[in-house]
Amino acid sequence: MSADRPSLMVFVADEASEAAIRGGIGDVLGAQVRRGTVRTAVKALEKETTPRVLIVDISGIEDPFGALDDLASVCTPDVRVLVVGERTEIAFYRDITRNVGVHEYLHKPLTRDNVARLFAPHIQGGAEGSQDRGGQVTAVCGVHGGVGATTLAVNLALQLEAATHSHVAILDLHLRGGAAAMMLGARVTSGLRIALEEPERVDALFLDRVGVPINDRIRLIAAEEPMEADVKPTEEGVRRVLEMLRQRFNHVVVDLPMPPGPVERLVLQRARHVVLVLAPDVASIRDTVSFRKLVTMTGSAGRVITVLNGAGRRGFLPTKLITEGIGAPPEVEIPDLAKQLPRAANLGRPAVNDCPQLRRALGYLTQEIAAVRSNERPRSLFARLFGRGG
Repeated sequence: MSADRPSLMVFVADEASEAAIRGGIGDVLGAQVRRGTVRTAVKALEKETTPRVLIVDISGIEDPFGALDDLASVCTPDVRVLVVGERTEIAFYRDITRNVGVHEYLHKPLTRDNVARLFAPHIQGGAEGSQDRGGQVTAVCGVHGGVGATTLAVNLALQLEAATHSHVAILDLHLRGGAAAMMLGARVTSGLRIALEEPERVDALFLDRVGVPINDRIRLIAAEEPMEADVKPTEEGVRRVLEMLRQRFNHVVVDLPMPPGPVERLVLQRARHVVLVLAPDVASIRDTVSFRKLVTMTGSAGRVITVLNGAGRRGFLPTKLITEGIGAPPEVEIPDLAKQLPRAANLGRPAVNDCPQLRRALGYLTQEIAAVRSNERPRSLFARLFGRGG
């Protein structure tokens, strides 16, 4: 995810095709050419940085669309994918370039002329496509303070990365008193505040200056402004930051402050999933009903998912009464983890790493957001990477 990411990476199965590609694209600074197919590319990119342009070979692959699905799960959304293969049917070409969203397809035998004419413009930065290939936004909101929304946002992001091998951003919009950095043991700068207040200063290197690496595929974008700071994020600043994150990450998990003002409502409008975190108390019933109405009023098309945090906590309401109050059962229940969660936060270590109960509880949420199941690989990922984002 660094500024010096490879400009081009090629995985091609045979010597003749490699020679045609080398001859057709000429000298490309930082290009890497390797022998293999799309399956080789998937294994490599599970660990390596996604290049700006990727050429893969689907020759001999029994299920090329399934293999490209797997590739989508390990690449960042802004990658430009070019494909070579053996199939020559027009219908196949249309399917892979129009419905799937691959930028160009060439069938073998490749020639230097065809590579130069059809692949080279993509590699040189031209032939811009019109598709919105951004990653999807998930907004995590506590219906009121102290219900554990930040804990859920941080641990959900980690579980999404573990389940999908995707690139995930955590955007903490609590500019004063945010806890995401503390929970992850990370140190942040004032760069996010500047970006939100002065969007014209956000450039292509913004993420590399402001994003804190949590691991190879997760970055935290947060701030820790003093309580006396007069922070004034703008709608344009939030819009610009979100779009930049969507171009570099498959998932953007936003820890959203409450109550929602214009900035927070803009995030809700762009979210594919809105995760409402509530506690087993009367205030949560009232605020959950109110918040659902607010999401509808914003015009958001995102799906609202309710998460009851602290289910079964002694002295609080039973789940049956919560269900009656909000009009439906909470879709996710996290048990009362009164010891595990505070201990993890104090140690700066994500709770999901050491708490099987939390991992199990977040399983359904991960499935809904990432379209994965615990016993199978992600499917239909073109809509998420090569198709329209959320």
